[in-house]
Amino acid sequence: MTAHDSGGGVGSVPLGRRSRQLAKRCRRVEFSLTDEEFGDLDAAATRAGLARGAYAAEAALSVARGVACPADNPFREALGEFIRAAGLVRRIGVNLNQAVARLNATGQRSGDLLPYAAVCLRRAERLDAAAEEIRRKLR
Repeated sequence: MTAHDSGGGVGSVPLGRRSRQLAKRCRRVEFSLTDEEFGDLDAAATRAGLARGAYAAEAALSVARGVACPADNPFREALGEFIRAAGLVRRIGVNLNQAVARLNATGQRSGDLLPYAAVCLRRAERLDAAAEEIRRKLR
């Protein structure tokens, strides 16, 4: 397994990536794990919302520096849940598209289609804003 930075735009850190540093990360660390150890690492990285390499690097550096591992921050797990919830809310768009397709096909819409769509959009925007606020605080 290789622990190294997998990239990402400056100022934008998608879930699963470590933030970029001003100094380029040009050193590479490799180590081997048993199947059980790999499973443990994979589960921890998933809980933290990070790629395995990013999680391993953050955990190793935290131990080396004698500080708490930022990947184990409970807010990171909350961020992952927010992102998943926002994705589920966006899926509602599929149902709305189907309702609009029916409207286009039949020329009739139910009275609650527009209010329902508006509520869904507001909720998705609120979830996205909350997730972004948590992401900023984790930096």
